[in-house]
Amino acid sequence: MKTILLHIHDDLGAESRLQAACDLARAARAHVQCVQVTPMLEILAAGVGDGLGYAPAVAAELHAIDETFRAQVEARFAQEDVAWDWRQMDGDSLPGLLSAAKLADIIVASLPESGRSSAKDPLPIAADLALGGRTPVLAVPQAAKRFAVTGRALVAWDGSHAAGAALRAAVPLLALAEAVDIVTIEEEGGTAFPATDAPEYLARHGIKAQLHVWPRADRPTEALLREAIATLRADWVVMGAFGHSRLRELIFGGVTRALLRTAPVPLLLAH
Repeated sequence: MKTILLHIHDDLGAESRLQAACDLARAARAHVQCVQVTPMLEILAAGVGDGLGYAPAVAAELHAIDETFRAQVEARFAQEDVAWDWRQMDGDSLPGLLSAAKLADIIVASLPESGRSSAKDPLPIAADLALGGRTPVLAVPQAAKRFAVTGRALVAWDGSHAAGAALRAAVPLLALAEAVDIVTIEEEGGTAFPATDAPEYLARHGIKAQLHVWPRADRPTEALLREAIATLRADWVVMGAFGHSRLRELIFGGVTRALLRTAPVPLLLAH
């Protein structure tokens, strides 16, 4: 991975995203592309009708706010030994980031700690970024202090296309990890899922991985994965985003949605 797209936004997750991008850039000898999206489309839409005359003034104020934050971020980058550049655009955050990510190898976004209740809470767009494009997403908890890419990695494996996409995308980073654990959850009824294809695939890339079949014991998958993360002391997790249809997960819940709310470590997501 040589090009890291960093979502620039003045929120409570800004520092953890920047630190994760820098940690990754140093480990992979990569370049950080900072992308800042000023939400002009929303402002113009709000200005239709009686408020149209206020739209330019509001737009100018938003640009000034973003420029102030840009100066703060550039001062932080001056303390980091990484290559970086800056791209600013007007529009909506999700399509703007997806457009900018066409030639990026990974997107760094945030995992909000809870529901978004104020403008300072990170935008909950990590899953939509993974679903909306072909670039994997590193979703970082907003309280994270660093991204230990060279530490222990955990691969959540269920044999789905989404899990396969995440595993393929993660190969360059898994090659940097000191240890890789592949965790698969017992099927209903206690039947072990045949997951040997995942470690065999990694072995062909020169990556040694240990396979763990986690007993279900009538517990939900997301709880079992959180237990595996704690037990194996994983520093980050590779998982497919929405292995089932998005509609099914919205109705019945889902592992992705649950971990997006409660993951204690960064998640590398792909679909």
